[in-house]
Amino acid sequence: MPMYNFKKITVVPTAKDMINIMLSKTQRKTPTVIHKHYKISRIRSFYMRKVKFTQTNFHERLSLIIQEFPKLENVHPFYADLMNTLYDKDHYKLALGQVNQARHLIDNVGKEYVRLLKFGDSLYRCKMLKKAALGRMVTIMKKQAPNLVYLEQVRQHLSRLPTIDPYTRTIILCGFPNVGKSSFLNKITRADVEVHSYAFTTKSLYVGHTDYKYLRWQVIDTPGVLDHPLEERNIIEMQAITALAHLRAAILYFVDVSERCGYSIAQQIKLYESIKPLFTNKPLMVVCNKIDIVPLSELSDENKEALTVFEKENIPVLSMSTMTDEGIMEVKQTACDTLLTYRVENKVHAKKLDTILNRLHVAVPQKRDNKERPPCIPESVLQKKQLEDMKAFKRKLEKELEEELGDDYTLDLKKNYDLPEEYKYDIIPEFWEGHNIADFIDPDILQKLEQLEKEEQLREEAGFYAVPKIELDETLKEIRSLALRIRERKSMMRQESRITKQSNKPTIPRNAPARVRERSVSTLRDKMQDLGVDMSETEEAHFTRTRGRARSLSRSSARSQSRPAKRLKTDVENRSTSRSQTRPPRDQSGVKDVAMKNKLKNVAHKAIAKKVKKQGLKGEADRFIGVKKPKHLYAGKRGIGKTDRR
Repeated sequence: MPMYNFKKITVVPTAKDMINIMLSKTQRKTPTVIHKHYKISRIRSFYMRKVKFTQTNFHERLSLIIQEFPKLENVHPFYADLMNTLYDKDHYKLALGQVNQARHLIDNVGKEYVRLLKFGDSLYRCKMLKKAALGRMVTIMKKQAPNLVYLEQVRQHLSRLPTIDPYTRTIILCGFPNVGKSSFLNKITRADVEVHSYAFTTKSLYVGHTDYKYLRWQVIDTPGVLDHPLEERNIIEMQAITALAHLRAAILYFVDVSERCGYSIAQQIKLYESIKPLFTNKPLMVVCNKIDIVPLSELSDENKEALTVFEKENIPVLSMSTMTDEGIMEVKQTACDTLLTYRVENKVHAKKLDTILNRLHVAVPQKRDNKERPPCIPESVLQKKQLEDMKAFKRKLEKELEEELGDDYTLDLKKNYDLPEEYKYDIIPEFWEGHNIADFIDPDILQKLEQLEKEEQLREEAGFYAVPKIELDETLKEIRSLALRIRERKSMMRQESRITKQSNKPTIPRNAPARVRERSVSTLRDKMQDLGVDMSETEEAHFTRTRGRARSLSRSSARSQSRPAKRLKTDVENRSTSRSQTRPPRDQSGVKDVAMKNKLKNVAHKAIAKKVKKQGLKGEADRFIGVKKPKHLYAGKRGIGKTDRR
């Protein structure tokens, strides 16, 4: 049976709070820095992630609100009718429907702008699309402000409702206001309902629990009901009508025989006649309260005649007084017994009972003679138990044994095991992943190992693992010796290169004459011939790795080819040109030295700082909340003014 616990519904934030929560969450949990020199694909994915993350957060939060609030079609009719009485079913459904529509709109906005961001061609366009997407989502949420406020009020009221189980054993107290219903509830249960001498002290349903015959009983105190048409009853009265209409329970109709409640006995009976249709198919009892003021025997003839209406309908009439506690327990026991009998009869007449009885068989043993056989414990068992108790009492502690034996003491944890002596000290099996390791150990493993070693020795003696020797001819020997000399030469060249590339080598000034190249194709060819390599067919071979020229060089060469040469270049110019082409690569940032680079860095930092100071941002991020907890709002005495600033 489902239990309705409305206290677990999550708090519904206001539209402003939800917007702040979602945007702050997006800022905290997604990357915040992007630069225009990044690849456009990276810029797109950066802003697409922000839009999708915000849309997902809104979707999850709104889905939580929609799922946690009860659906009137799925709850018990009692709760559905009660919520309709308290909150207006149409308004409630409309609010949840509007929140659901807002969720769909935000999802569509997220999908639409993610699709547009896929075609963003610049950082500015992507940023504006992201800004538009988040702005539309925020606008949708701002329009839901009244619905969220209403749902939060409904949630608070639902959390204050008592937890009523519509399926358990229930007793409902009803009647005119101020007839003693709440006092009776306080007497028989652990509830503490407010009680006063004026009408309509109880304005909502109150629940108490009591125990009878080892069972838990639920007692519901309803607000007072007045005798007028159903459409004229207010919300307080309709709560009682709802409970009476939908809960299968025992009804205790209270009648104030002293008429101190402000209504005569005839009026109270008239109210009973008007709400009598709500009592059909339910056990009903009439309780005459306040007999300490006016006993039943001292009632007037007119009132006695009025009370005979219940006797004619075979409705039991009980009497009690909540002031003197007279008859309270009798009323409770009668109500519980009547309801228990009613529930058992309903289950007996139900269709489910036949299927259960067909599967049950009660076996009753038959007496073989008339001899009495009371339960008893044999004498031998009693003596054995006494001996065990004495041994347990006389058993020495391990501490005492350690003091007696001294150095000879050894801790034996298995001596007190409740096992026979022959296998008390057996090795405890070791388990691994649910398998006993002993089951996988072969007892003949050593013998099998010796057999394998003998087989291996026989194979070695027979030459099974012998490797055939390969005889090298003269050509292979020459190739091997040549390869060895080439490897040695390569290692020497590697070491020479490492020595020449030392970090403390003096820097050659730019205006110095070009250094003569030590390595050339002719030198390489001569050295290889000295080693014995045939270089006769390498006249047209290229041993240098070509590299594409820079754009400026290609342009200048094209320009020089188009222009006629004015004068012949000298050898010095040729040397300087060749040197400039082998110059180490310059810094790709276009800065000539480190000092200029630091200066430009400071200028850029000042420009960013000026922008940040002007816009109130910490960095180049899209959204930033400067101080999470301002000191003037969280420390010391606070002055008069708003506290919602951050």
